[in-house]
Amino acid sequence: MDHQLLSAFFWIFTGSAVLATVALFTRQPMIVAYLALGALLGPFGLAWVTDGAQLRAIAEIGIIFLLFLLGLEMQPRKLLDVLRESLWVGVLSTAAFVALGAGLALAFSFSLQDAVLIGLAISFSSTIIGIKLLPTTALHHRHIGELVVSLLLLQDCLAIAALLGLAHFAPGLEDRAPIWVTLLALPGLILAAALAVRFLLLPLIRRFDVIQEYLFLLAIGWCLGLAMLAETLGLSLEIGAFIAGVSLATSPIALFLAEALRPLRDFFLVLFFFSVGAALNLALVPSVLLPAAVLAGAVLLVKPLVFRFLLDQFQEQGPLAWEVGFRLGQISEFSLLLVLLAGQAQLMSEGAITTIQTVAVLTFLLSSYVVVLRYPTPIALDERLRRR
Repeated sequence: MDHQLLSAFFWIFTGSAVLATVALFTRQPMIVAYLALGALLGPFGLAWVTDGAQLRAIAEIGIIFLLFLLGLEMQPRKLLDVLRESLWVGVLSTAAFVALGAGLALAFSFSLQDAVLIGLAISFSSTIIGIKLLPTTALHHRHIGELVVSLLLLQDCLAIAALLGLAHFAPGLEDRAPIWVTLLALPGLILAAALAVRFLLLPLIRRFDVIQEYLFLLAIGWCLGLAMLAETLGLSLEIGAFIAGVSLATSPIALFLAEALRPLRDFFLVLFFFSVGAALNLALVPSVLLPAAVLAGAVLLVKPLVFRFLLDQFQEQGPLAWEVGFRLGQISEFSLLLVLLAGQAQLMSEGAITTIQTVAVLTFLLSSYVVVLRYPTPIALDERLRRR
């Protein structure tokens, strides 16, 4: 193994263990420890871990496994029913958040182009935070879990559409699949996955179901293979991984696979949160702290209000609508990718990019506090709220 990568793993996981211990003793969410460690040890801190690009690439695997496990626990028929409701909620809420972010950015004298991209960036919610703090066994199969997941998936599709638009301007991405291929890719990928599971994977699973090591390898290969195919077709790794999981959700080994892959997912998600903290340029933060703080406050306060209002139009109960809003009260990992692409294409100023990175860290931290302290989560500090 490359010595630099081994050293990075040492600092990340040893440091995370130390800071996570402090976080638990002081009753803080462990996500705070990972983000703080990234800012401390990353290239803009002590620079003990400097290969941010390599770490982000490795951390992407955690996001892939997160979506795959989510898919394993979602029944396709229920997912389709909830998507019908979340479609209008997702589209209207995204439009409201784009307008909010652009308006605030213009008030802080950002250019119109920066303002529109800032509005887009704050309109999406984090799939990782939303699902990481959603109890698997307690909520995924209840209506609130289905609503949160369907809204996040819809937002992911809208984010991918925005990324496809930026890809035409970003250097190095000109070889992506044409847009018409991408438009046809999603239904084609779903159909291909269903056929492959029915005629290939399930027969293999039935024949070798007593060999757990083989089932483990088959699941990882299926997840990563479909994720790579989705990216080749112009979709995203995350959507491919989710489709891979949903296609296996009705199989008899779905529960076994979900339990077997959960530690692997958590390993890579530590790297993801570390990389988010490490990407923050601490030297530029003071110059953008005021607009970033205002935008973060708007995200934390307005997103729950908007989701509460829109879900009320579909006769959802008030407490459930509020909880959905608070669970989605942050910006997304797609937001960070969006501003990165915009920066590569020279469509966004460095100040605007740093602003969104700061908003991401602030909303990741503060929304995690809100959810962990008020709602059931796997990492709740109050035992009455802790749900696996």
